Amino acid sequence: MQESFLRCHRAVREGAEVESPKAYLSAVTTRLAVNHLRSARVRRERYVGTWLPEPLLTDATDDAAQHAETADSVSMAFLVLLESLSPVERAVFLLRDVFGYRYDEIAEVVDKTEDNCRQLAARARHHVEARKPRFEASRRQRDELARRFLAAVEEGDTEGLVGVLAADAVMYGDGGGKAPAVAKPIHGRQRVARFLLGLGRQARLQGVDLRVAAINGQPGALAFDPDGRLLGALCLDIADGQVQTVRSIVNPDKLRHLGPVTDG
Repeated sequence: MQESFLRCHRAVREGAEVESPKAYLSAVTTRLAVNHLRSARVRRERYVGTWLPEPLLTDATDDAAQHAETADSVSMAFLVLLESLSPVERAVFLLRDVFGYRYDEIAEVVDKTEDNCRQLAARARHHVEARKPRFEASRRQRDELARRFLAAVEEGDTEGLVGVLAADAVMYGDGGGKAPAVAKPIHGRQRVARFLLGLGRQARLQGVDLRVAAINGQPGALAFDPDGRLLGALCLDIADGQVQTVRSIVNPDKLRHLGPVTDG
């Protein structure tokens, strides 16, 4: 964003006529983002273990309508899904379906024909709809289930934890080779519960403090060491009254924007 505004400022200073700042900035920002995604994709091919997006703290007091919109657009599940699109498909999809741009505007931004943009949007939309994540409709029920999940982990309550996990629950861990994390996804209620209870035991022994937080529009928690430094972020996908997915981000590079990070 900063680079886009700098480029606009330089263009005006050098005498260019920017008739529509919105159109100019949208085009520059999108092209910079596409280039960034292409380079990021190359880096992720060399990434150690599972790659997950950086956790984003969101306002737990948002109203229901606002939450529903946020959950769809910033959830971990949705951001991971977007990664399966090509950079240009992702740009076209977001400009059209999230930001409401016309196809003629999108064509100018991504330097494609309108027909080509329609095809890209349709292909991306089909892909997203086929795999779109589901979330608990009732925020009250979602938060209550998250509270029970975290309490079971902290207290070592095997029965309680198994009771809130879906039969096909899956857990992902992102350490990026810089912090201990599960190397491969863990599948199944019993295996996920066993692993989480092991983490809970370690946390109690080491004085780790789990604090409830809204992460990417979904319930979760932040883990802090006894000195108040951040160890990791945990994000839950909840649907049909059960925890479907657990995502743990402990790569310190993805946590620094949230505060001091542990060196342990």
